[in-house]
Amino acid sequence: MEQKKKTNKKFIVIISVLVIIGLAYGSYKFIHSLSHEDTDDAQIATNMSPIIPRVGGYIEKVYVTDNEKVKKGDTLFTIDNRDYLVKLQQAKASLTAAKSQLAVTEAGIGSSRANVQTSVAEVSSAKGNIETAKIKLWRATQDFERYKNLYENHSITAQQFEQAEATKKEAEEELKILQQQKNATTSQQNAAQSQTEVTEKQVSVAEANVESAKAVLEAAQLNLGYTVVIAQIDGQLSEVDLERGQFVQPGQSLFYLVNITKKWVIANFKETQLTKMKVGQKVSIEVDAYPDMELEGEISAFSPATGARFSLLPPDNATGNFVKTVQRIPVKINFTKNNNPEDLQKLLSGMNVLVDVHLK
Repeated sequence: MEQKKKTNKKFIVIISVLVIIGLAYGSYKFIHSLSHEDTDDAQIATNMSPIIPRVGGYIEKVYVTDNEKVKKGDTLFTIDNRDYLVKLQQAKASLTAAKSQLAVTEAGIGSSRANVQTSVAEVSSAKGNIETAKIKLWRATQDFERYKNLYENHSITAQQFEQAEATKKEAEEELKILQQQKNATTSQQNAAQSQTEVTEKQVSVAEANVESAKAVLEAAQLNLGYTVVIAQIDGQLSEVDLERGQFVQPGQSLFYLVNITKKWVIANFKETQLTKMKVGQKVSIEVDAYPDMELEGEISAFSPATGARFSLLPPDNATGNFVKTVQRIPVKINFTKNNNPEDLQKLLSGMNVLVDVHLK
């Protein structure tokens, strides 16, 4: 009987201790929840740049291996550039031909402008000759009228009257010829002017051809440079699945270059946890891979939409079968300068972490 009583007492003591521990833990969690928000739906994030060639061709040589660390400017691999060298030579030849055509056209416009100036001078000379011929005709006409009156009065002989009449007709014919010459010269001037305008347009076309050839040459030089693929940032490579002789296409994602110098945390909080959270609040971070590592961060930004909105197939309640679920909001957390740089170097993109936001 006494043994049974002792057993009951021990059981009561154990139950009492468990209840006290439970109450203490519950009280701690309740008090903690008043000034903290935490989640284990969080991962380490970094920038992962895909290595994408800008030109196509066969791989000539691969300079890197899987998971290798590289510096900005290091050569990753090269593409056979013989086709692009040929295109570069063609572009250079086209530019030379375009420049030569421009020089010929510019020489032609110089000749056309000289012809216009000559025609202008000839028209001016013809106008001067016409004015002189008009004066001669006026004088011959006056003489003819006087001689005509004298002849009618029998004051002069018929020979003198005929000579005056002949002089007047010669002056009229000379003026007519000079006017015809002036008209012909004016037509030549107009033709020369039209030819000059055409030649000027040809010069514009030749200049445009030169600029086009320069653009083609620059594009050929760029494409030749793109046959050498280099690292754009410092980082570490993923698996490099490339072999010499493999054909790659422009825009094809081959492998990744991970930025290992800049890291942060993306934590997906329930929408009900964001009530008191704001940018700048302190965050305690625990990494699953390193339980003894204590890291510090602060909230940097909130996502403009829930994670479901960014999914490939976002949920749609148009059918009417609506079940309300708590949404998750991605929150970006940056590491502060108080952390040990060696600890941050151990972190890999995608590692799970536990974050605890200090609301106060």
